[in-house]
Amino acid sequence: MNEHTTRSGAAGHGSPKITVVDLWKSFKGKEVLCGVNLEVHAGESFVIVGGSGAGKSVLLKHLIGLIHPDRGHIIVDGEDLATAPPAVCLALRRKFGMSFQEGALFDSMNVFENIAFPLRRHTKMSEAEIQARVAACLDLVDLDGVATKATNELSGGMRRRVGFARAIALQPEILLFDEPNTGLDPMTSAVIDSVIIGMRDKLDVTLVTITHDMRSAFRIADRIAMLRGGQILAVAPPEEFRALPDAYIRKFLAGEPFEEDVA
Repeated sequence: MNEHTTRSGAAGHGSPKITVVDLWKSFKGKEVLCGVNLEVHAGESFVIVGGSGAGKSVLLKHLIGLIHPDRGHIIVDGEDLATAPPAVCLALRRKFGMSFQEGALFDSMNVFENIAFPLRRHTKMSEAEIQARVAACLDLVDLDGVATKATNELSGGMRRRVGFARAIALQPEILLFDEPNTGLDPMTSAVIDSVIIGMRDKLDVTLVTITHDMRSAFRIADRIAMLRGGQILAVAPPEEFRALPDAYIRKFLAGEPFEEDVA
């Protein structure tokens, strides 16, 4: 794995926020993750790219503890999710906010209720405090004035942004984005990327995004990791990533098939 430095001030200082050590996972005898190693620094926007079936979503779900590894370690702020006591694991998981594909909103609730849901479930905030927090979250994702809308009134891009607002409601330290641009047109995708960049700049958070959209990756990333065949092939800042000589990465960036994958 090639490792490079990242933008000044975003990372590289002190202990990493997330460390993945020799992570392995298989399903029904098929290995999906095969010894993944990586570090995500506090405050950076870290993007994991790769083709379909590379293991991106499986890796992301390991970070938040939705999937347990066959072997290996996920270390968050120095604590190992695999061996920490239950109370510590719960505290670690509360450091995360996750935005799932296509927003994953509750269709039975309007926008306000979707964002208020985790606040009502996990805090003792008053109704006035909840209203203020929901308004602040919507402002952060540039969606003022939509709180009373039904989710079926929203465009695809708006649904994603409401999902972002819900993910930041509990003020997490780490935000995970699962394919935030899937199915969106290029202009809407650019808006989504702008919102992600805004959250990175305005909030004291670490961002981890998985995507196959390289235009998005280059816009939002401080560093990009290429996942192929369940392993990290390379990690580099965007401009260095563009120049990597690896044959698979060159083909991936060009949108061309790799001979080994089509043989």
